[in-house]
Amino acid sequence: MAALDTVLAKIDANLESALGRLFKLVEIPSISTDPAYAGDCTKAAEWLAAELNSIGCEASVRPTAGHPMIVGQAKAKRPDVPHVLFYGHYDVQPPDPLDLWETPPFEPRIAETKTGKQIVGRGVADDKGQLMTFLEACRAFKETGGLPCHITFFLEGEEETGSPSLPAFLAENAAELKADMALVCDTGMWDKETPAITIMLRGLVLEEVVIHAASRDLHSGIFGGAAVNPIHVLARIIAGLHDDKGRVTLPGFYNGVTELPEEIAEQWRALRLRGSDFLGGVGLSVPAGEQGRDILEMVWSRPTCDVNGILGGYTGKGSKTVLPAQASAKFSFRLVGSQDPDKIAGAFRAFVKESLPADCRAEFISHGASGALQLPFSSQALSLARRALEAEWGKEPVLAGCGGSIPVVGAFKQDLGMDTLMIGFGLEDDRMHSPNEKYELSSFHKGTRSWARVLNALAL
Repeated sequence: MAALDTVLAKIDANLESALGRLFKLVEIPSISTDPAYAGDCTKAAEWLAAELNSIGCEASVRPTAGHPMIVGQAKAKRPDVPHVLFYGHYDVQPPDPLDLWETPPFEPRIAETKTGKQIVGRGVADDKGQLMTFLEACRAFKETGGLPCHITFFLEGEEETGSPSLPAFLAENAAELKADMALVCDTGMWDKETPAITIMLRGLVLEEVVIHAASRDLHSGIFGGAAVNPIHVLARIIAGLHDDKGRVTLPGFYNGVTELPEEIAEQWRALRLRGSDFLGGVGLSVPAGEQGRDILEMVWSRPTCDVNGILGGYTGKGSKTVLPAQASAKFSFRLVGSQDPDKIAGAFRAFVKESLPADCRAEFISHGASGALQLPFSSQALSLARRALEAEWGKEPVLAGCGGSIPVVGAFKQDLGMDTLMIGFGLEDDRMHSPNEKYELSSFHKGTRSWARVLNALAL
């Protein structure tokens, strides 16, 4: 513990200089989606590689078909310690609309608020501030004797645009990137005082359906009542996807869906999040998912089927008496547990086909599919990280689910065979992707201390 105390003291002493380094990174407008900022993305990559090299890491900028990656290797003094891969991204979203920013987005600052100090600027929460918590923890270890674990750093510049260069890069560099486990700092806390470890990510199946009927649009006064209307057909299909208790009706849909362990379920209940609290900020009050399920179960650990868009017939101003020749809808299925994406897509397509009346046919378009991910509840790394975070924050971390997906975590599991510890220090009100993005100073400072504790725990 004496060695860890020394590292934590060094982090405290380094706070002002660490903020200065974070500000320098935030000042670089590394907007990955806009080709005009390609040079700035390269500049950010080079800056990060230089910082890694400054703490004794062998790091280099690696070109891709898009923006560059950074890969670095750092060895611990002891050979018999875990090898971890740390992932983060240096690219950011565009700052538009600029007129809603209180100060320029790439001129980071410290804002004094009633609840404490905040770091403000584009990318401070997503993901530059989060990334730098880990880097600064490693700096403190290096300045006080050396790293407790072998670490591979893997930083990319296209996360905000869907990581198009990632699959090929992982395939080409798998041997170099392979480690015992991955660490990702692109998630959040339960609240400002309560840490969290994300242990579940829902999978995703995206399907588009086009229902074709007549050979052309028809006059409703002439053909109405006689010709099949594909909008009616599509509406019946959509209505049939759920029963009156909110459960999805596709045969076999719940295969692979398991109930939460009681420890996790009890922890979620103890958080006492009401449906009205969760929905109130968007003008709703009553949960519309599976009946008998807690709101956190609905959004973290239960599968869903949603319609994301419908199109058919005349949608312009005024009216047009037409029976459309076709109607379409886009669907998303959030998956959990061991649900099979291909089987879900197949069951959906079979359901649609069986629901078609005479003279109709369905066209299907896939927009991707991926399975759910879950860190095993029995994971030793999870147990060690829980104790490390509790030691820093004085509260047991929430073992959280994530309703969305983090594609890189899936890639690490599928391509490199690695589980991932997802520990982040962002908050819901950090305004990520929005004007006046912020990151709590406490998140940055205690987040750095947290990573020091986690790395130390993993090495014991």
